[in-house]
Amino acid sequence: MKFNNIKHVYFDLDHTLWDFDKNSALTFDVIFKEENIGVETQDFLNTYIPINIDYWAQYRNNLVSKEVLRVGRLRDSFKAMNIKVSDVVIDNLSNRYISVLPGFNHLLQDTIEILDYLKPQYKLHIITNGFEEIQHNKMQNSRIADFFDTITTSEEAGVKKPHFQIFDIALKKANASPENSIMIGDSYEADIEGAKNAGLQAVFFDYYGKKESRQVPQIQKLNELRMYL
Repeated sequence: MKFNNIKHVYFDLDHTLWDFDKNSALTFDVIFKEENIGVETQDFLNTYIPINIDYWAQYRNNLVSKEVLRVGRLRDSFKAMNIKVSDVVIDNLSNRYISVLPGFNHLLQDTIEILDYLKPQYKLHIITNGFEEIQHNKMQNSRIADFFDTITTSEEAGVKKPHFQIFDIALKKANASPENSIMIGDSYEADIEGAKNAGLQAVFFDYYGKKESRQVPQIQKLNELRMYL
């Protein structure tokens, strides 16, 4: 099934194009060594990842601030592991994480191939809930920024996906209409439901292989977008 009326293709960034899991793990390797944190990174990640996901859900729904997210996810992870880390060190880790993270540039499989395939045919764009100060750096360092005509962050928009307003702002920036636009992302709530509520078409990138029944087309590899675009 091809989407025949599409002129604008919107992507999420983290977990969709940019390999957040790999780059985040490499970042923790660096900052744990800097602060002499005696923990295996993978052991930490096993605890941290679900806590981080929960904090992002709260952040998306305006239940916690950016600063609470940045510090709380680390504090709660160390507490759950019964590792004592001072507030000063946690604050340092939080700041260094944001500083070091965009320096890693691993992309998910097929990212460059699918962007090369789509670029001649469509206007490409990013809509992301990630922090303003690092999302642009991630894209520059991973050499994908030039593929995109516009980048819309939640901090710029003042609201986060799935709020319709961030999609509205992104459409206006691109002079695009909802009926000629499609969103691809890994969060069903933020990317897919948000896009559909704003009038866009959508393809769910089932990054985690949940294979759940969904009301929109879904892919597990980015190159599968060729079936639809």
